[in-house]
Amino acid sequence: MIELGALLLFGVAMVCLVLTAGLILKAILWLVLLPVRLVFWTIGTLLLLPLLLIKLLVGGVIFLIALPILVVVFAVVAVAVATAVIVPAIPLIFLIALVWYLVRPEPQRVPTL
Repeated sequence: MIELGALLLFGVAMVCLVLTAGLILKAILWLVLLPVRLVFWTIGTLLLLPLLLIKLLVGGVIFLIALPILVVVFAVVAVAVATAVIVPAIPLIFLIALVWYLVRPEPQRVPTL
């Protein structure tokens, strides 16, 4: 039984060594390739900046064109939703108006001379 425990401990130690070696290798590669990544990032940024500005301008123009259409669509949707809510409530509104008419106090008449 002690041998199995020793084998397990040896296996865990080997896994730790492999993971540590991988971590060290990753850190070395990261440091070695850092200048290459910085050069590619700088060149990519300089090449993409005009394209991003064009994208911004085109998006702004499309937004200005679509804004009036969206306002009209939202107005139509608001009217449709209001109608959909009020139409089923019409019988209830009439019932409430009838109850109010029946239970309201009679206005007092002003006596005339």
